[in-house]
Amino acid sequence: MNKVYSLVCVVLMMLVSCKQQKKDIETRTASEEMVKENDNWISLMDASLWRGYNEDTLPGNWQFKGDIIECFGKGGDIGGDIITKETYDNFELSLEWKITDGGNSGIFYHVVEDTIYRAPYETGAEYQLLDDEGFPEPIEEWQKTGANYAMHEADKDKKMLKPVGEWNSSKIVFNKGDVEHWLNGQKIVTFNKFSDDWKAKRNSGKWNDYPDYGNTNDGYLGLQDHGAGVWFRNVKVRRL
Repeated sequence: MNKVYSLVCVVLMMLVSCKQQKKDIETRTASEEMVKENDNWISLMDASLWRGYNEDTLPGNWQFKGDIIECFGKGGDIGGDIITKETYDNFELSLEWKITDGGNSGIFYHVVEDTIYRAPYETGAEYQLLDDEGFPEPIEEWQKTGANYAMHEADKDKKMLKPVGEWNSSKIVFNKGDVEHWLNGQKIVTFNKFSDDWKAKRNSGKWNDYPDYGNTNDGYLGLQDHGAGVWFRNVKVRRL
């Protein structure tokens, strides 16, 4: 009887041990996958990763505090736009933002830095941020939130902009010339930078006065101070 009991105990212990080992392996695999996925993303919520355009340090019109990046909207007086310290070619940028009443701002990509330029918009594409409803002046569709500024309008049927004071989520994807602008989970702009359509838009209108606009597919990411209060959070990027 004792031998049978002992044998049963040994079998039960082996089954429990195997079950625990399987669970440990599954947990470790899930954790490794999570780490792998997270490793693809780089948080840009650290002030040390940014500086003023054509400056060595961060201008005083911006503040990194806790989980928020705040623009005070005083760029005309004490500074201006900020850019990342690293450049990106193919990338996915994700962030959340909100803006003050009547506010105007933007997210730049593929910015070229040189003292011959006054601001990032002269060279880099811009994902427009705006209080579409409360902006105090007449505006065109290519000036509204989500548009590829002065180039491609946002799809009005898919665009869902939240009211001023509420957080919006935005995403920009650039992959070998194919570009996507997202707003609150909806893809609202798509274009190919090497297409005839892009070239036609580039060579007309506003950009006649900016011959170096869009000339590169690698450059800095930037956030714009256009005289309005703007807040950003969960800003992250990954290379593609």
